[in-house]
This record gives sequence, C-alpha cells and structure tokens, in this order.
Amino acid sequence: QLPTGLYKKVLVILHDSILPYMNEPTLMIDFLTVAYGIGGAISLLALNGLFILIHQHNLEYPDFYKKLYSLLDPSIYHVKYRARFFHLADLFLSSSHLPAYLVAAFIKRLSRLALTAPPEALLMVIPFICNLFRRHPACKVLVHRPNGPEDMSEDPYIMEESSPSESRALESSLWEIRSLQNHYHPDVAMAATVLNQSLSEIEDDISGLLELSAYELFDKEVKKKAADVPLEFEQIRGLFGKKNDIFAEHFALD
Repeated sequence: QLPTGLYKKVLVILHDSILPYMNEPTLMIDFLTVAYGIGGAISLLALNGLFILIHQHNLEYPDFYKKLYSLLDPSIYHVKYRARFFHLADLFLSSSHLPAYLVAAFIKRLSRLALTAPPEALLMVIPFICNLFRRHPACKVLVHRPNGPEDMSEDPYIMEESSPSESRALESSLWEIRSLQNHYHPDVAMAATVLNQSLSEIEDDISGLLELSAYELFDKEVKKKAADVPLEFEQIRGLFGKKNDIFAEHFALD
C-alpha cells in the first residue's frame, strides 16, 4: 500500500529507470496490474510499464482494451499526463487486426468527450481520430452513414456501457465532430472539417500536438499580424463634418 503521491512517482520512472535494470521484469506484473485497476491518473501512469511487459515480455492481460476504454472519461483531456496517455493509446490502437467495433467504440467515446474538451486537446484528438479512420476503414461508416444523424431519432451509442462490444458504436454517427465544425476557436473548426473530405492515406503526425498547451495557442493568436482592412470613408470638413456648413468655410481641423 503506497501513498498516492509515491505511487505516481514510482510509476513515472518505472518504465525507463527500473524495468530495464531488473533481471526479471515480469516480477512487476502484479504491481502494475493492481495499479492499472486503481483508476484515474495512477492507471494512466501504469500504462507505460504494462506496455513494456506486453510487447517485450509476452504479458497477456485479459480485457486490456476494455480497461483502456474505461479510462476514457471527461478528465482525460485535462490531466497532467494527457500526452503520455495518448502516445500509448496511439500505439495500442495501431494494429490493423483490431475488430472494427472496438476501434469504433474508442472513436465514438473520444468524440463524445471532445464536446467539453479545451481547444488545445481538440487540436490533438481530431487528427488522432482521423488516424484511426485511416487504419480501420470499416469505421468510416460513422462519418459516411447515409443521411447521417438527421434521420436518427436518438443516438444508439450507449455512453454508460463499460464494454466496447456492447456500446453499439458502429450503429451510431459521428455528429459530435460535425458540432465541432462550429467551434468558437477557428483552428478547431477548421480541423473538424477534415472529416468532410476524403482522408489521405498518410497518417497525421500527432507527436508535436501531444504537448500543446493553452498558453501556446494564446501566444500564437497574439503574435498574428492583423491584415490591413481597406475602409471607405468621407473625410471630415470643418467642425461638424457637413459639406455646406458655414463653419467649414471659416474653420478647419488640423
């Protein structure tokens, strides 16, 4: 039983400062699986160590993707370790052998949570979702469903369902991204319109967007050079600006 603060410190350094120097890294399986089941930021941080054990030491974790899916909650776009989580999620969802219903569930849940996400997170997650469509073309039915959400009396997707296979994501439509096309931030609105067009085969590089902060967005907007806007106006004559005014004959504005 570790205090929460110490738990986080251990998990942050575990993947590169502890596991590589152990003769038997598999001894950490129980510790990491328990940490992964705790939830919140501790589960996010446990992903790094689990990733190494799964890919390098043949760890088989039952219901791994179900647990990963359950980690997606509104806080995922606001936590300190957001970049680390999405980097690993990108790796875990990179296999083309994943079933379409599973990837569709991740796409739909990320899109639904995006409705309350800050702009810096949206500029990262929209290309992330586009990459998932490129890897799994069967999921494009979410975007290109005939008549889309207009003919749906309600969204069949079940947000409260913890199992991706029972969420009915493939029956739904991606109306959330269409809503983001009217976002107050112009960069987000422009990014969301990408799904209206056919996606290129080359994936977007999201590595530079994972660490994007609100300060960087604000700084970028402040440093934009305003374009000169041509204005048509009539130059004022005299004190009151009237053409045939007696004051215009005897007074002038210097």
